[in-house]
Amino acid sequence: MNYKIKLTPIEIAGIVNGKLIGPETTSITNISRIENSKPGDLTFVSRSDYEKYLSETKASCILVPEGIVLVPKPQQSIIECKDPYLSLVKILKLVVVNNSKPKKGTIHRSAIIDATAKVSKSAVIGARCYIGANCVIADDVVIKPNVVLYDNVIIGQKTEINSNVVCYSDTIIGNECIIHSGAVIGSDGFGFIENKEDGSYDKIPHLGNVIIGDKVEVGANSTIDRALLDSTIIEDGVKIDNLVHIAHNCKVGKNSAMAAQVGISGSAKVGERNRLGGQVGLAGHLETVSNVIIAAQSGVAKSIKEEGMYFGSPAKPKITAFKIEACLRRLPDLIVDVEQLKKNVFGREEK
Repeated sequence: MNYKIKLTPIEIAGIVNGKLIGPETTSITNISRIENSKPGDLTFVSRSDYEKYLSETKASCILVPEGIVLVPKPQQSIIECKDPYLSLVKILKLVVVNNSKPKKGTIHRSAIIDATAKVSKSAVIGARCYIGANCVIADDVVIKPNVVLYDNVIIGQKTEINSNVVCYSDTIIGNECIIHSGAVIGSDGFGFIENKEDGSYDKIPHLGNVIIGDKVEVGANSTIDRALLDSTIIEDGVKIDNLVHIAHNCKVGKNSAMAAQVGISGSAKVGERNRLGGQVGLAGHLETVSNVIIAAQSGVAKSIKEEGMYFGSPAKPKITAFKIEACLRRLPDLIVDVEQLKKNVFGREEK
């Protein structure tokens, strides 16, 4: 990986508020998985099934859980911390900040920016970008090459728009968001009226927009449709994986997260702190309450009115779904038993 890191164990211990055992001033220049580590690396152990690598790792510094009994090798430092994985995330964030500092206020000469657009002096606009009329680009926004913003798009402070993203007219994106490559924000919803006479379709114009809150992340090649009227709304803190589709007039509540290939049909309302596993599908016009978990590949056909975990298609409360699954697994044996019982009963009756 092409990133720069230059820390010492004592500095790392201070960042993660951990207890250092071993050398304080070893040069740490890389971060790696424990099974691949080498001298100069920082690594971590957060799960017991990785502790087997502790005896053989060559890492110079290891983040481990509090209370683990471990004697460091010569020239090796151990840092005990409450949660090694969260501690590693702190270090990773520091590395990202130190390795991604584009020069503020740079606009590539090939970018096309409408004269009516308002672009902050601290924004970064990459090569071959197009920024339409009346767009507003706030402070410290980074727009990577080949991004297209139609008219009247607003981008909030410290938001990063990656290459080949397209934002249709009137899209509003909040502060500190990340929009990954290939995402399309604000395209028309799937709205058509079928003509009964010949089976053809007439398009329904979509006059609404998409509003995305603060600290939202949208994955690569995901799509969020503009509303028919009013707005499709993604509230603060929502995390959207790659290849997710959110249809027109949906609302996704704060701090919800959805894995790859989730599909949410039109006018559905997802509650706050919902967790949607991969390939979950929600039918249109339904609602889920807050604090709902929907397991992967589940299909939600009606509103979920109580918090908890749901599974299956149609989705059911976890315990009910697992009981049904257990019964289905026994079904072949039960069929054999029933056939044998019928044979025995009819055999006796015939005699």
